[in-house]
Formats: sequence, structure tokens, C-alpha cells
Amino acid sequence: MAMYGVVKSTHWIGVALLLISSLLLLVTTISAPIIGDISLLRVTLTNQSDIRNSSVSFGTFGYCVLDVPPVTSDQDWCSKRKIGYAPADLMAQIDGTQFTEAAAGTADSLTRVMVLHPVSCGLAFVAFLCSLGAGVIGSLIGALAALAAWVLVIVSLAVDFTIFGLVHRHVNNDGSGSSAKFGPAIWLLVASLITLLLGMLLVFFTCCAARREKRNGAMTKNEGYPPAAQYKGGVSGPRKKKLGLF
Repeated sequence: MAMYGVVKSTHWIGVALLLISSLLLLVTTISAPIIGDISLLRVTLTNQSDIRNSSVSFGTFGYCVLDVPPVTSDQDWCSKRKIGYAPADLMAQIDGTQFTEAAAGTADSLTRVMVLHPVSCGLAFVAFLCSLGAGVIGSLIGALAALAAWVLVIVSLAVDFTIFGLVHRHVNNDGSGSSAKFGPAIWLLVASLITLLLGMLLVFFTCCAARREKRNGAMTKNEGYPPAAQYKGGVSGPRKKKLGLF
């Protein structure tokens, strides 16, 4: 039974990792324009307010222009929240960044795919709930939900780096003096990919291992009773009501 305790403890680690991954995905989802300082990409502009250089914070459902001049205190302007927007067109308008037609079209059209951020967040949280205390079947369902979320996160990462990689390269190479760097939200997305994978693997393998360990333990106990006791309603091995995860 000591081995079973180790397996169960490891399972809880996997459940915790699923929760962490869903929280990381939530932070990415509520990036600009919901929370302007959380960005997938931030572009620092050359026009300077009374406090600091203005910047553009790109997020999942839009963008924010931070520290809009001329002000003596923080003043931000954010777009409406919507699925899909045009980061290349925006940079061309406010900073004169030159994009090729293909690059601008690719960056602008792919922003609609960022709706996968909240979808993968929801799936990761479902995986956490299913693995929390529903036994082996629930844990298997949780592992499958985590797998689906993991695939969506891979797609999201590919799309995000494609979109903002184009903007990043064009802004930094256009000679305007503005600079672009990837924001914390995109690195949290990378972290969620890792924690989601680890959580999924731990939940799947530990629930299977725990089931096998309990079956082997039950067979070992039954070996100490005569056949009549096992099949004719005689004395049988002790049975406990199944509680908890497995």
C-alpha cells in the first residue's frame, strides 16, 4: 500500500499542474484590452509623453495605447473587445511601419484564431475538475480534456508567434526608433504548454498505476481464503467502500 500512497500523491501533483495551467491560460486570455499592462507584444513608440514613451500593448481581444500624450499622469486608451483585429494596420497608422501586403494580411487575419486562448483555458479547467475526485474514469476523461487543451495551446502558440513575430520584425527593422518585444502573456502561454503536458501525463499514468496496484492488492488478500469462502458466500476478504480518487 506504500506504493499506492506514492502514486496517489503524484496524482495530486498532476491535478495541481492542471489547475496552474488553467490559471496561466486565464492570464493570457485577460490580456489587453481587458488588462492593458498584460501583453502578448508591446511596442514602445518614439513619441514621448510628459512621463514616458507611449507604447502599444497587443492582447487576445484587442490592444491598448498606454501613456497617451500629452499628460502629466497615466492615460491609456484601449480598443473594444472583439475577436480579430488588425495589428499591422494599426502600426502602419500610428508609427508608419511598412508591411508587405502578404505580411499585413497574414497578421491581421490570424488574430481571429486567438479565440483559442479562452477555449483552451476552459478545457484545462474542465480537465482539473474531472481529475479532482471522480475516480479512474473521471481522471481518464480529465487526461483527454487536457490533451485537447494542449493541442489547442500548441496551435495558439504557433499563431501568436506568427502574428507578433511579423509585427516584431517589421517594427524593429523599419528605422523609426520604435522597439517591439514579446510580452509576459506569450511566455505564460509557453509555461502553460509545459505544465499542461506534465499534468496530463501524471494524471493519466498515475490513475492507471493506482488501479493496477489496488487490483494486485485485492488478489493478494484473496489468496489467503479457501475457494469455498470465495465462491459460496462464506468468509470473504475485507471490502472497503471506495472513496477518494481511485
